[in-house]
Amino acid sequence: MHPMLNVAVKAARRAGAIINRAAFDGTALAVRSKQANDFVTQVDQAAESAIIDIVRRAYPAHAILAEESGASASASDYRWVIDPLDGTTNFIHGFPQYCVSIAVQHRGVTSHAVVYDPARNELFTASRGGGAFLNDRRIRVTRCPRLKEALVGTGFPFKELQHLDRYVRQLRTLMTSSAGVRRAGAAALDLAYVAAGRLDAFWEMGLSPWDMAAGALLIQEAGGLVGDFAGEPGYLESGDIVAGAPKVFAQLLTALR
Repeated sequence: MHPMLNVAVKAARRAGAIINRAAFDGTALAVRSKQANDFVTQVDQAAESAIIDIVRRAYPAHAILAEESGASASASDYRWVIDPLDGTTNFIHGFPQYCVSIAVQHRGVTSHAVVYDPARNELFTASRGGGAFLNDRRIRVTRCPRLKEALVGTGFPFKELQHLDRYVRQLRTLMTSSAGVRRAGAAALDLAYVAAGRLDAFWEMGLSPWDMAAGALLIQEAGGLVGDFAGEPGYLESGDIVAGAPKVFAQLLTALR
């Protein structure tokens, strides 16, 4: 395992331990609304602090972009993109679909990825050119040949409601042109599920880089395709992502258009 991936795994497991402890001890959460339908708890903040502490100890000069604390001012070629608890609303309600997401970028290209589901103790990892793994077992996207047979994941545009009408049109199309649509509420984990073959494809709009960076590399290293709604590699900038098994990916792009 690459040293940077090893540090990312250590940090994700530390954050996962904090999340699990809070999930099981029954202590009331202090919940604050960042904006409509977007929440943060002291668990998000504690998990992020733990991740950053481990990263800083190993690589003090590296830049960091984290959901709760924002971007550091470092000019390093390396940047760590961190979501300490993707699926906070699920976590608040005890719905066990949330994860820790950590990506390492070198000169803007994601090189290493970790998505950790602490509720199930599932660790998804990837390094560019090295394949994707779930708990040390190699994973691949499905061989699904047609969108009509595909199980497709999605996420609602719950923060940016100006996208809602467009999304409803997309959802209507996919409900009638796929085998089913699922919305679980943690984009990073949904992307990991595409990499592991549990979903055939995924789409969402209005995401942030920390929601997508790690999961996108997992899919690419598992043999899948990732792009924006034009099929181009600008999803981290636009916030709009389409991903899936190769044959389904092209058909999903066509359906969304």
